[in-house]
Amino acid sequence: MSNWNVKGTYLEACNCEAICTCTVFSPPTEGHCIVILGWKVDEGSFDGADLGGLNTAILATAPGNMKDGGWKVALYTDSRANEDQNNALMGIFSGEAGGHMANLAPLIGEVMGARQADINFDINGEKMSLTVDGMGEAELEPILGQNDGPVTLSGHPLAASPGYPARIGRSNKLEINDYGIQLSISGKAGMSAPFAYQSE
Repeated sequence: MSNWNVKGTYLEACNCEAICTCTVFSPPTEGHCIVILGWKVDEGSFDGADLGGLNTAILATAPGNMKDGGWKVALYTDSRANEDQNNALMGIFSGEAGGHMANLAPLIGEVMGARQADINFDINGEKMSLTVDGMGEAELEPILGQNDGPVTLSGHPLAASPGYPARIGRSNKLEINDYGIQLSISGKAGMSAPFAYQSE
């Protein structure tokens, strides 16, 4: 079994109204879910291969309540990764290498594809953006709550980043065009958080 760990920041944006109803196992507000997730790996390694500074993204759709499965997913890994780094990112974020992402594997009904792409994950103060060449882009800003502080969500069952509160946001932009999936919306659900995954 490979020895690995990665940590950094993740974001997601979907077609639901904020706040994402899937986090409490409720049906998507639009009846189906279209979501992109991105991970900015600040530091990490896989059997000695350094993964710091690399990005990964996933495009996923679900025909109804996400807890019921039937997801279609596509995986995108950083075009800057060499062969060993790419294989590591593919293994970690597909769940094949174990760890947290392996918990989501039973919900996947179809893998649409996996490929390398230019992926930019930018953090500018409170705002975040993700651009995946040939797939789409998302721009998020946080929703402010009491005393203009962040609105957060902890312990939800479909957490992409277990152990960390997710910061609730809203997308200024969510555009997707790949694998026949097209979407161009704004003002919908978004979340971000630190993440830390490791081999078990």
